[in-house]
Amino acid sequence: MIRTAEIYMHTELAGWLSQDENGYHFQYSPTYLQTNNPKPISLTLPIQELPFTSKMLFPFFDGLIPEGWLLNIAEKNWKLNPRDRMGLLLACCKDCIGAVSVLPIINMNDE
Repeated sequence: MIRTAEIYMHTELAGWLSQDENGYHFQYSPTYLQTNNPKPISLTLPIQELPFTSKMLFPFFDGLIPEGWLLNIAEKNWKLNPRDRMGLLLACCKDCIGAVSVLPIINMNDE
């Protein structure tokens, strides 16, 4: 199963984050790359055309997931597994503090 999210910088689609059997992938949108002076979503994910790949969720995205009591509430209310970092990111990070937002893409085949 592939899970994917749109990653927004302020209100502009910056790229996509996905998880599949090979790990995690982040790729900037070609449209975003062509804007005047595109900003990286993180210093660890600099502007480039090639996708980034990792076996673990990229630290920048992992850092967006709430901690402590807020994470406990999210886990209980949405019955989330605390080790499912992508699931937590998709459920909890639609309206993050800061410039970046994570919006899940619903795959109709998964429903």
